[in-house]
Amino acid sequence: MTVSPPPKAQHPLGRFALPVLLLVAMWIVQFADAVLPGSFTGFGLRSWDVSGLGGIVLGPLLHANWQHLIANSVPFLVLGCLVAVEGARRFWAVTAIVAIVGGIGTWVVNAPGTLTVGASGLVFGYFGYVVMRVFAPGRVAHRILYAVIALVVIALYGGSMVAGVFGAAEGISWQGHLFGAIGGGVAAFAGRPRTARGSVAT
Repeated sequence: MTVSPPPKAQHPLGRFALPVLLLVAMWIVQFADAVLPGSFTGFGLRSWDVSGLGGIVLGPLLHANWQHLIANSVPFLVLGCLVAVEGARRFWAVTAIVAIVGGIGTWVVNAPGTLTVGASGLVFGYFGYVVMRVFAPGRVAHRILYAVIALVVIALYGGSMVAGVFGAAEGISWQGHLFGAIGGGVAAFAGRPRTARGSVAT
């Protein structure tokens, strides 16, 4: 009988590279948009336009201007790292669920032809995930830790998150914020990771 060892755990600091790389990609795209002719924002999510559904993937990488990107960068990095600490697979799964739920919800609810770009949907999704994972199944010690982290996150970003949905200024997509947060809540309960076990061969 042979027992294969469990997979080697990735160092937590290495996991932070994922949101950092994604943020770097956003800055590269914005720089290219600034120096190249035309505008990339047309590849964003265009509501009620089937050809605009590609914006579910591309929209979070695009921003209207530098101010828009700068405003999203710090909360994206902080909240993204809190998700990424659970591992690469979990980070990409949460990101995908938030992008899909947030994108489809925005596509349906926004006025036809409205163009939505920016990573704020992901920011709200990561916020929703960090808060709602407290209530997801898991070990008691983990849930206590998650609760402490969630309280800190709410203290730091709770007010701006509420304002981003219920007090959003004209031209800001409260729909993307709301459905991004809903996507984060869905991700908190979807596909919770199981304890890894080594495979056994006889």
